[in-house]
Amino acid sequence: MWVESWDVFYQQAEQLFRAEPLRTRFVTKYRHCDGKLEVKVTDDRVCLKYKTDQAQDLKKLEKLNQLFFVLTVHGKDAAVADFVPETASTTSVQHQSRPGTATQGGKKGRGRRQ
Repeated sequence: MWVESWDVFYQQAEQLFRAEPLRTRFVTKYRHCDGKLEVKVTDDRVCLKYKTDQAQDLKKLEKLNQLFFVLTVHGKDAAVADFVPETASTTSVQHQSRPGTATQGGKKGRGRRQ
């Protein structure tokens, strides 16, 4: 069944996984020609589907993925709030230059060394 709201889809997917954790799986499909992302969660009895064309919904998909990982590792009775942060932000790697590694002339290691 197609679910229009992400919040309803997320809640129903969580309930489905908690009820049958060994049988539940989810599949993602991205169609580049349409720019649409489809997410399907099923336990072979109930099938939930959600479709979007919004790029910001990828963060929501990441949150669903984290939910399934936490429930898989810690069991179906785990309190997800203890393991999944509310704001799923990606950590950025800060590049720091090490002394003596700066290249001269703006070249990045190309060409002959002197």
